[in-house]
Amino acid sequence: MKIFTIGFTKKSAETFFTRLTGAGVKRLVDVRLNNISQLAGFTKREDLRYFTKAICGIDYVHVPALAPTADILDAYKKRKGDWDLYQRQFLDLMRSRRIEETVSAGMLDGGCLLCSEEKPDHCHRRLVAEYLREKWGAVEIEHIP
Repeated sequence: MKIFTIGFTKKSAETFFTRLTGAGVKRLVDVRLNNISQLAGFTKREDLRYFTKAICGIDYVHVPALAPTADILDAYKKRKGDWDLYQRQFLDLMRSRRIEETVSAGMLDGGCLLCSEEKPDHCHRRLVAEYLREKWGAVEIEHIP
């Protein structure tokens, strides 16, 4: 099983969609809490659903169960919180949601977890992928630059 991840910040639409196609992604899995913001540009939910199908021939699905809560996200982003605390809270949230049981492995196989962060280092998409690898085993993770 393979799970990809990508962030859209600092990427043009051309770069973003070319990288998805080049990697062989089957489905874009939006793991953002807020995916309709004006700041999202070409990655607003309904636009993204259209673009991924029309440009890449891949499916799009929004899975808010793989996003942090507004409280956790705001404490980290808006109030410049501590990454280690954010990480612990988000991992606890995934455990309490039992995402390894409630999210389909078939949907994620060949899927690409999408969020806004440019790099996966301090991003919840990496935490989701690593958590699922720990729970499911035999999960290859590829972060698309």
